[in-house]
Parts: sequence; structure tokens; C-alpha cells
Amino acid sequence: MQTLDNPNLTNTTAFDTTIHRRKTRAVKVGDIIIGGGNPVVVQSMINEDTLDIDGSVAAIRRLHEIGCEIVRVTVPSMAHAKALAEIKQKLAQTYQPVPLVADVHHNGMKIALEVAKHVDKVRINPGLYVFEKPKSDRTEYTPLEFAEIGDKIRETLEPLVISLRDQGKAMRIGVNHGSLSERMLFTYGDTPEGMVESALEFIKICESLDFYNIVLSLKASRVPVMLAAYRLMVQRMNELGMEYPLHLGVTEAGDGEYGRIKSTAGIGTLLAQGIGDTIRVSLTESPEKEIPVCYSILQALGLRKTMVEYVACPSCGRTLFNLEEVLHKVREATKHLTGLDIAVMGCIVNGPGEMADADYGYVGKQPGYISLYRGREEIKKVPEDRGVEELINLIKADDRWVEPEI
Repeated sequence: MQTLDNPNLTNTTAFDTTIHRRKTRAVKVGDIIIGGGNPVVVQSMINEDTLDIDGSVAAIRRLHEIGCEIVRVTVPSMAHAKALAEIKQKLAQTYQPVPLVADVHHNGMKIALEVAKHVDKVRINPGLYVFEKPKSDRTEYTPLEFAEIGDKIRETLEPLVISLRDQGKAMRIGVNHGSLSERMLFTYGDTPEGMVESALEFIKICESLDFYNIVLSLKASRVPVMLAAYRLMVQRMNELGMEYPLHLGVTEAGDGEYGRIKSTAGIGTLLAQGIGDTIRVSLTESPEKEIPVCYSILQALGLRKTMVEYVACPSCGRTLFNLEEVLHKVREATKHLTGLDIAVMGCIVNGPGEMADADYGYVGKQPGYISLYRGREEIKKVPEDRGVEELINLIKADDRWVEPEI
């Protein structure tokens, strides 16, 4: 890859614009594979109470139908764990199998063992998996106390690891900045280092039992903390020769525009550096709202092509038509297509050059007329009121048009 170390590089230098993803081992979750060079996987989580069998099945199906590839459900009790057997069965009978992840917290050994029979992956939180009773007068953890709790963790984790290993299933070791164990907080502070060491403790137990179907997450509600934790995790894994895939997310990102921006800032930054194998955008909205954000992030980075990529200039005094209105019309007519790049440019100045990578271009060339392009080649000039219709005809002529579903 070219670098900017040489100040004499010119604009003609060929730079590598490809995102080179970190090499990771492949971890199978149902019929989906995370890592191993496979496309970045999109996940979400239903809001329904898992005891509501029909509601949960419907919610899982809604997510899966719009592109969510792995769905997580919460399992706070043994009854919820057993309900997942019915949910999985009903999905297979009324829809199709969907890769499922069970979220287990708070001394969940028995719950995790039960639910491991019914799902494809179990997510545990190291900070909550073994309860550590706080002492109000504590000032530190002695090495002996630290080791004793480590032994207790191993004792409770081992049966789950063996069960998952023998079934060929997966585990997510999901560390949250806001729920680090007291022992880690006293030892490492409220830091990314504490998050990483918490994950490593669980990884080493898994590896000692010959279990490697592991996915890691180190989420935080503050983007800088999240970024630092994942980068440190990658550094430590490189030092230790580990290649576990990473699940990215900014936890508790909120809602609306800012929740989306916050999630994109964290997830997108790491993906651009080649870090990350599966993502979840955590919004305080219906889970279905998360999936388009995930795909938009992946599309913007060139990691997945799931919709039309629209290129449009911001408009200025040279613009020869109502750019915002025309872009809306073009989008509405073509948004069901996949894999195309379509440019809408207001004038010839921003036309062919700025949209050089687009498959098709819609360019204002003179008042009342627009020019249609295929790549850099101008194909025809048509009256503005027929522009969208003729764009569709051009796409049809190239046999790249499909009729929208009604």
C-alpha cells in the first residue's frame, strides 16, 4: 500500500483505497459465518419478552426478513431458556431457521447450560457472569483473592464451554465498559485495559478446554472508550497469536440522528481500519430501525453492496434544475435496485468528472434538458420532464433493471 511518507508524491500516484480487513478465524453461528474473510455480519436484538413465544417468533422474523442475519434474545431465567426451544421450533415450522444468540447475565451458569441446547451462540458478560459481593471497606484485591475468584469463574464457565464445544456452537464474550467486575475495576481501573483483561481471562479458560468458537465484543457508551478498547484488544491478540473475530457496537447509543451518528463514528472508524467482523447498531427505537443503519455503514465503506449508491452534488448557483427534488424522484424510482451507482449532478462542471465512478449519470447540461451518461459516456440528451423515465429506459436497455415488488 502507498503511504504519504514521501512529500513528492503527485496526484497521479496510485493509492490503495481498499479496506484490508484483519485476519480472523471463522466462527459458525447457525448457517452464518463470522470472520474468516466472510462479509461483515449484521445483527440486532428483539425487544419482546422471550416467554411470549408468538411475539418473539414474529419479531425475529421481521428482523430476518429485512436483512438481520443473526438475532439475539434475552434469557433472564430458566423459563425463558426453555421457551427458546419452542421459539426455535416454531420458526422452523412457520418460517425458516434463523441463527439465534441467547443473552445470559447474572450468575447464569444453569440458564446458559439449558439455553445452549436451543440456540447457536451464547453471549455472556464477564463482569456479571460470576457475582462478586462488594465490600464497603475494600481498598484492593490481593493476589490470593484475585486468584480465588478466577478459580470460581473457571468452575462455573467450564460446563458451558464443554457443552458449546461438543455441540459445535459458539460463544460471544461480551465485555461492557459499564459493567466491569469490581475485581477488574480495583485492579485496572475504569479503563479499556480492564475491559481487555476481563475478556482475556475468559478466553484463556476457553482455550484451556480446547474451545475456540469465540467472538469478542468490548462495548462502551462513549465512542473514544469503545475505540480504545477494541484497538487494545487487537494489539493484545496480535501479541498472543489470537485471531478471534470482533463484534462491534456502541452500546446505549440513544435514538434519532445523534444515535445514528454516534454508532457510525464508532463502528465506521474501526471498520475503516480493517477491525470488525459483525456489527450491531444499538438504538433506543424499534430493532427494525437498526438494520438500515448497519447496511448504510457497510455500504459507505464499500464492505457490502446492498442498495443503490447515490452520488449527488450539494447544489450551487450553477445548478440547472431543482437538485433536491430530482434526486428524490430518481431515488424513489430506483431505490429497489441493488449494486448500482447513480449520480445526479446539477451542471456540467460537476458532471462527468465528479461522477466518473458511477454506472449512470443524470446531468444538467442546458436549461430544460438533461444529459444521461453510462459511466463517462454521454448517451443522450432529453427534456428535463422525461429525465427519470429515460434513465429507467437506459438501465432497462442494459438489462440491469428489475421491477419493484408491490
